[in-house]
Amino acid sequence: MKLLLIALAAATAASDPDWSRFRGPNGTGVANTSGLPAEFGPAKNVVWRAPIPPGHSSPVLSSAQIFLTAMDGEKLIVLALDRATGKELWRRDVPRTGKGRLDGPNGPASPSPVTDGEHVYAFFQDFGLIAFTKAGREQWRLPLGPFNQYYGFGASPILVDGIIILPVDQDTNSYLLGVDANTGKIRYRTDRPGVISGYSTPTVYQPKNAPKQIVIPESFQLSGYDVGNGRLVWWVRGLACEMKAVVSIQGDTAWINGWGFSQNQPGQQVETISWAEALKTYDKNRDGAIAPDEVVGGPPALDKMLSPKYGFTAFDGDRNGTLDEREWNVMRAMLASENGLLAIGLGGNGDVTDGAIKWKYTRPVPQVPSTLLYNDVLFMVNDSGILLSFDPATGRVRKQGRLKGAIDKYFASPVGADGKVFLVSQDGTASVVEAKAEWEILSVNPLDDEVFATPAIADGRIYIRTKSTLYAFGNPGRTI
Repeated sequence: MKLLLIALAAATAASDPDWSRFRGPNGTGVANTSGLPAEFGPAKNVVWRAPIPPGHSSPVLSSAQIFLTAMDGEKLIVLALDRATGKELWRRDVPRTGKGRLDGPNGPASPSPVTDGEHVYAFFQDFGLIAFTKAGREQWRLPLGPFNQYYGFGASPILVDGIIILPVDQDTNSYLLGVDANTGKIRYRTDRPGVISGYSTPTVYQPKNAPKQIVIPESFQLSGYDVGNGRLVWWVRGLACEMKAVVSIQGDTAWINGWGFSQNQPGQQVETISWAEALKTYDKNRDGAIAPDEVVGGPPALDKMLSPKYGFTAFDGDRNGTLDEREWNVMRAMLASENGLLAIGLGGNGDVTDGAIKWKYTRPVPQVPSTLLYNDVLFMVNDSGILLSFDPATGRVRKQGRLKGAIDKYFASPVGADGKVFLVSQDGTASVVEAKAEWEILSVNPLDDEVFATPAIADGRIYIRTKSTLYAFGNPGRTI
């Protein structure tokens, strides 16, 4: 089993030598390269550094270029840099046609672009999709929106068989978008009425005897869609109410973590009441809706969850200041869901929940970072800088420990290559550990700036975007 998983991982990484999308080859976070430095920082093993405008998108690579999105004042920007030197090759402004909702640390340049080497495709929640050639000539644009996510947009577009695919997971009118990469024309738009706000980027899955699919962690379920026509093929219920991570996928198994509220921990769920009972309890003015100032007099734990200072705005899906029956029922489903890390068997038709969940880890999991499956070990970093390694087949925890010197919140997902796992905290501390179950810390490297973007790795270099700088780190004398 171990040799098979390692061989599959190597084949996956080798099939896409460039880190052309968010989290690299098929979102695995794994690069097939060697000679990466374990120690690096602003004054150590710097191949080059480039000042860049702010943004949370992660760098994506072609053989000769690096592409990023950014925000400069009120300007939305697509940037191209020379991969060998870090020199800026071009930047293009994209019109900001609106200002969508943003909450917490999210920003208007969070989704990462995707490239096929000849073109780069970028998405902004305040504009839509836009395509440029590698020389910076605009090829097409597709205005989209406005959107209705609680935190703002997080999912990145991916490119599969000539189709740009973007999940639009929002609190009202969610859909899956497929766009012709050559023309910018919409190939399909699949309505997904049961999906609420989500932030996960899709992954490609190839069943043995069926057309290629994309796998999307959605609110409450993991779903598989046909790449060619966007049709929903199968789904597995049991995910958290709000998904942000990318699945780790190998063969016919996916590993996915999700976190909604702390009250979604098993055994801590808040008991809710029916809509009819809610109207009797909360609808003081008898207008058939529940306003923020009416949420008193019910069960205390539910009153707290519905408080305007806590969860009311998250449950008010259409943002009109009141809760209707649909929103109430969504709230009940959200509070009944469970956080956790799951191993799920992929494929089939329709609801395949029965028997699909291979194991589930129910202790706290991270809000944002994805897991990393590398060297037959599943790695996961919690928000407080606790790193866990799992046996991917059984879910058994092999080791759990703090990343000493890097105890902080994490937005960047871990990435792996050269027998090492790289983890970067929000405050810009990069830890490097051995890629094995009984991992040990190899180094802790301060970058002296905040980091939200996931690093990219290729050809013996690791590219890390901080708040103000893109670094290429590598051992001396290594060229691409």
